[in-house]
Order: sequence, then C-alpha cells, then structure tokens
Amino acid sequence: MKVILNRRFRYAVSEPLYLENTEITIPQKVDQVQCCYLNNTAQFQIVRIANTANGFFERTVMPHSKIVFEAHPDDHLEIHTGNPINSILSDKIPCHRLAYQGD
Repeated sequence: MKVILNRRFRYAVSEPLYLENTEITIPQKVDQVQCCYLNNTAQFQIVRIANTANGFFERTVMPHSKIVFEAHPDDHLEIHTGNPINSILSDKIPCHRLAYQGD
C-alpha cells in the first residue's frame, strides 16, 4: 500500500520539515493467525514469544483461564510454569497448532 503525503510536519526540537508529494511504502501486515492457549493447571503460567516480528510478547495466564493473541504461524509459544523467580520452561508449542476461530 502506498500513501501520498502532502502535509507540513513540525518536530518539537528541530526545524520544520516540509514534505511535498512524498511516497511512503507501508509494509503489509504479515500473515498472522489468531491463537488461543488454555492454562489447565492450578498454577500461574507465563507465556512468551521471543522471536515475533512485532517484538516481544509475554503475558501471565491465571489458572484455568485462556489467552487469545495474534502471532505468525511459524512462531513458538513458550510456557513457563512456577513463580517468576524460579519458573521452568515446561512446553514450547508452535503457534499454528494454537490457531483459533473466534466466537
């Protein structure tokens, strides 16, 4: 997708910047899938995706609850069980196996 800008932009610390009919190419959204993970344990779990294209994803999942998120199908969801000080990596699941169609 291309966006044509014909506006005047001003930055707080520098001189005004003038853009005249400048083309900016915006990358398309990577093919992401909606995923769902269910914590069936009685412990808190920390789930994380370290190599996601959007940076770093990390959430705490309460016991017997689920989390819905978007990720690339090739990413891996790491499941860490225990308390934050001495949690252990208990599972690593490919995100394509967690694909989810919303309600």
